[in-house]
Amino acid sequence: MMEEAPHGCPGADSAQAGRGASCQGCPNQRLCASGAGAAPDPAIEEIKEKMKTVKHKILVLSGKGGVGKSTFSAHLAHGLAEDENTQVALLDIDICGPSIPKIMGLEGEQVHQSGSGWSPVYVEDNLGVMSVGFLLSSPDDAVIWRGPKKSGMIKQFLRDVDWGDVDYLIVDTPPGTSDEHLSVVQYLAAAHIDGAVIITTPQEVSLQDVRKEISFCHKVKLPIIGVVENMSGFVCPKCKKESQIFPPTTGGAEIMCQDLKVPLLAKVPLDPHIGIQEFCSAQQSNKENLISS
Repeated sequence: MMEEAPHGCPGADSAQAGRGASCQGCPNQRLCASGAGAAPDPAIEEIKEKMKTVKHKILVLSGKGGVGKSTFSAHLAHGLAEDENTQVALLDIDICGPSIPKIMGLEGEQVHQSGSGWSPVYVEDNLGVMSVGFLLSSPDDAVIWRGPKKSGMIKQFLRDVDWGDVDYLIVDTPPGTSDEHLSVVQYLAAAHIDGAVIITTPQEVSLQDVRKEISFCHKVKLPIIGVVENMSGFVCPKCKKESQIFPPTTGGAEIMCQDLKVPLLAKVPLDPHIGIQEFCSAQQSNKENLISS
């Protein structure tokens, strides 16, 4: 049976099958275009088999860029890995803007290949990371790829990386609802996704895009674990006065979640220590790379 079609799919029997704008990045595109829409991309079953050793799969989404989604993904992975008996993997599928290597202090690291596939880069013994950033010759290199090539890279990450026995796979996605999101949902659909955590900031311009993200989740039948309101106020470390850097003019994530009947998981304030810690991680990584070279 063919994998469930994405929103806007013209249908396998349509003259536009495999050729429409909504077909870009779909695992079934080649089959539909050839008229052989009777079977899904074989990678879907291969990924299902590969993911049998991964207990929980969580996507971290955002409608808008710059809301702290990658930072949240990194902290969630670190938090889960605090338990030494919990094995955690962090997968960065932001193909054009891979920031996880820098946030995790892993800039300059490279992916190694073994007989069982690509090996993740490990921060700790129980925390592995994979990102296209490890495949670039320089952090400044631009990844200029169309949808199908992005989809192929995500397929490789899910199918060819030797994740091993993992309790949690955290998938950090780019902002929006496009190729990367459709690909990861379709490739993991048969392997079961626990759900998505959606990151927003309090102002209406961010909430507007998050509503689209929630709509996307409903349309592709992706469960929503809940919403996190990031940068929710700032408490001055000196005077202790709280300020709203991003004013919640329409009630913020709390009102939005009430209206859309979606759980609000947390409100996370702006904290300068987070930026300092990320900077220190990057500096430590650069120092270690210089020493090793």
